[in-house]
Amino acid sequence: MKKIVFVLAGAFILSLPAHPGLAQENKNPAWTQQVEKITGLKGTYNEKENVFKVASPRTDVKVTVEQIPVAPFMGLTSWAAFTKSSKNKMMVMGDLVLFQDEVNTVMSVALDNGLQVTALHNHFFFDEPKVFFMHISGEGRMEQLAAGVRCILDKVKEIRSVNADPINTFGTGSIAEPSSITPPTIEDILGVKGESKDGMFKVTIGSKSKMACGCEVGKAMGVNTWAVFAGRDEKAIVDGDFVVHEDKLQGVLKSLRHSGINVVAIHNHMTQENPRLLFLHYWGIGSTSDLAKALKAALKKSETR
Repeated sequence: MKKIVFVLAGAFILSLPAHPGLAQENKNPAWTQQVEKITGLKGTYNEKENVFKVASPRTDVKVTVEQIPVAPFMGLTSWAAFTKSSKNKMMVMGDLVLFQDEVNTVMSVALDNGLQVTALHNHFFFDEPKVFFMHISGEGRMEQLAAGVRCILDKVKEIRSVNADPINTFGTGSIAEPSSITPPTIEDILGVKGESKDGMFKVTIGSKSKMACGCEVGKAMGVNTWAVFAGRDEKAIVDGDFVVHEDKLQGVLKSLRHSGINVVAIHNHMTQENPRLLFLHYWGIGSTSDLAKALKAALKKSETR
């Protein structure tokens, strides 16, 4: 009788399922382990959607909204999700939680490492320090995509190692007041006539699209690229807005960042327009001629012809 009980007990133990965690780990495709190794992050695998997602909570900086502490679980976690896009390629999509002094440096790292930047915006009001969210995507070899994500994470750590607390300036100093900008310098470079006010100078370049109602919208309706220069010719600021077709966004971003122009927002202004348009807002400091040349280079990247 004792032998029978022992055999039955052993059979019961052998029939029990493996530890849930071990079972899940064994189901993960081999490439998920490579993603973890390259990014340095642990991830979770969604078998149903064949998606592997790694995450990096922003625990290094304390954030409050209306003086209320906000935990990483409440949306302050950077993440990247990987899935197969074709037989030999993979796709990554992600959302990066960044502070103001991280955004443009990280954007350059992403663009230089084969990733696309698809949106830049805020999620909160009255947050201290201010938090921005940068969306990324990419398609290619898994190793390349994962390495791009790792470069981003390393750059964030590098920035915070220099300044534990986010700084609230580009570090370029002030400009002279009142403004006294020389329009011909800018007009000659951009090939566009502009308008002056209180020593400042503005140029506006129209684009066109069509709304779902069939109405054509253009320059006067806000479908335009514009730039305002203030300060003096030797040291000026320029701020403005680029309107670009979706397939031109990455080229314009790369051009602006290569010229040292800071991108401060990427979003849509309309819905259901055709062609689809995106708007990016920017801020730069330098001589008027250098700034105008930077904008001219970016305008060439936005051309659709």
